[in-house]
Amino acid sequence: MILDNLSIINYKNILTANVDLSPKMNCLLGQNGMGKTNFLDAIHFLSFCRSAHSAIDSQLITHEQDFFMLEGKFVAENGDVEDIYCGMKRGQKKHFKRNRKEYKRLSEHIGLLPLILVSPSDTAMIDGGSEERRKLMDMVISQYDSAYIVALANYNKALQQRNALLKMEEEPDPALIEIWEMQMAAEGEAVYAKRQQFVSQFVPVFQQIYQRICNSSEQVSVDYVSHCQRGPLLEVIQRDRHKDRAVGYSLHGIHRDDLDLRLQGYPMKKEGSQGQNKSFAIALKLAQFDFLKQTNSRTTPILLLDDIFDKLDASRVEQIVKIVGGDEFGQIFITDTNRDHLDKILHHYDFDYKIFSVENGAISLKNS
Repeated sequence: MILDNLSIINYKNILTANVDLSPKMNCLLGQNGMGKTNFLDAIHFLSFCRSAHSAIDSQLITHEQDFFMLEGKFVAENGDVEDIYCGMKRGQKKHFKRNRKEYKRLSEHIGLLPLILVSPSDTAMIDGGSEERRKLMDMVISQYDSAYIVALANYNKALQQRNALLKMEEEPDPALIEIWEMQMAAEGEAVYAKRQQFVSQFVPVFQQIYQRICNSSEQVSVDYVSHCQRGPLLEVIQRDRHKDRAVGYSLHGIHRDDLDLRLQGYPMKKEGSQGQNKSFAIALKLAQFDFLKQTNSRTTPILLLDDIFDKLDASRVEQIVKIVGGDEFGQIFITDTNRDHLDKILHHYDFDYKIFSVENGAISLKNS
């Protein structure tokens, strides 16, 4: 998938932009806080129907403005053109359209424009809570398996209902709580099966990419940990219902799934340096890219690289440059404050590229 043109009005600090883009490499240069990340976030929004950095859509509207608008012209491998539009006024819901037809459910859009964002916040997958690592799985699987989105949503609904009953002052109806437990178990085991299949295929790719980044000098592993591995999920959930009642929420289920990340056999969170953590996170994201590319859609995802070279030594930077410059990657967006990193990529490979200057939300094409 290629983003041919992007139009932005009142999105964060970008008042207006209408940019024709390179089908291969798009480099955004500028100091921190100028709007480079906001430009990438606009692309992310058109893919996922939400920002990568803000959970509240109204906060994306430029200060003292009444609305924001995003519109992207995407071109698929077969030449089909997809016009994707999103607009939102303050105090109203957002409107998301594909080729001028509004979606009834935003979940119908997920997966149409596969995308991977690599950013400094990715180290939260290592040093953050288990929610960050579940998000890693959910972001990829949801882009190629619509049934997964439905199963996960149904599970979360059942979980919320069970938790509400657990919080009641009076004793909840056992028959009612069992209904939600049965739904949690059925949907949760479906989610678990899809996560397990994903991890088994994903890990070898991740390990190969990490080996390339660190020149085969370090061993890494990723293991999936789930309550489903303790037996039938319904039994696991019901086994400690009295404990759940005491604390007021569900202690067991796939909402507690995690990934055990290790370096040289030791927990990555405790063992890794800043450079190793960043290399690990980048390898996880590039492996997600490769996995998405190999799914049934056979659509090459768009790759967004936001300030990825900070805290990496020259050797790791060089290896990452070699990886992303390869033929297996399609359209790439990359931001940096230092043009030297970009020149290393551009001078080593013969492909189409554009360099943009970003200053106070204004985006302009630079002479190469």
